[in-house]
Amino acid sequence: MRVDAHQHYWKIDRNDYGWITPGLPELYRDFMPTDLEPYLVKHELDASILVQAAPTIEETRFLLSIADQTPSVAGVVGWLDLLDADHRQHYDQFRRSPKFKGFRIMIQDMPDASRILEPAFVKALRSYADEEVPVDLLLVSEQMAFVAELLREIPNLRGVIDHLAKPQIKQKTFEPWKSYMSEFAQYPGMYCKLSGLVTEGDHAAWSPDDFTPYIRTAIELFGPERVMFGSDWPVCLLAADYSEVVDLLKCSIPEEWGNPQIERLFGANAKEFYKL
Repeated sequence: MRVDAHQHYWKIDRNDYGWITPGLPELYRDFMPTDLEPYLVKHELDASILVQAAPTIEETRFLLSIADQTPSVAGVVGWLDLLDADHRQHYDQFRRSPKFKGFRIMIQDMPDASRILEPAFVKALRSYADEEVPVDLLLVSEQMAFVAELLREIPNLRGVIDHLAKPQIKQKTFEPWKSYMSEFAQYPGMYCKLSGLVTEGDHAAWSPDDFTPYIRTAIELFGPERVMFGSDWPVCLLAADYSEVVDLLKCSIPEEWGNPQIERLFGANAKEFYKL
């Protein structure tokens, strides 16, 4: 099973997506399954993980409705507000769908990332960790210290770091990003998505060499058993098309890797993490 572990669908007129504006013409339109299917076929991908792109319960319901009608969607990563007293009620509603596979915490959009360390938040997340619910963590490199502290509080979290925590690729900065990634990798339940990198580089003048050191570092730290390919389509269109994203990752794979490692990267790890 070959899987794209990170992609999005949206409809602009739903008004869920405040961050998608006419100032982003590459993204300011609807993206639905018929738009992605040709790329899945071209790259021999059997399925995808559909990830939330708006912090609303309504959007997660919308994504689950798409998944119900789309065989290529293997799972949906929805959204929960763990500081909302009703988060468990929403979770129980979502998991009635067999394609609901977990939720994402959008730390990136929090004005104050320290809120993930509040007792109520930690208590809520710990309960999901105890149930081995898959949790995506969306953060930028400047927020890694808060996530490190969160993992110390919840070392059994079944989590995945989206987009390598968005390192400062344009600046060619590695520290403290690499040290924090090394710490994250010490937790056996933590995975890493090799996704969303092309938009962290120079959109108009990137080359694969800009990203290879970061990808190889993540592979070295997490190993071939805990990394996943994700296209981050259609967000990637800000800097590259789908095929360029796939080729970029292929260029960065260690030369010594054989088919078993490549199969894990392009599907088996996502299947294991999300319990597909």
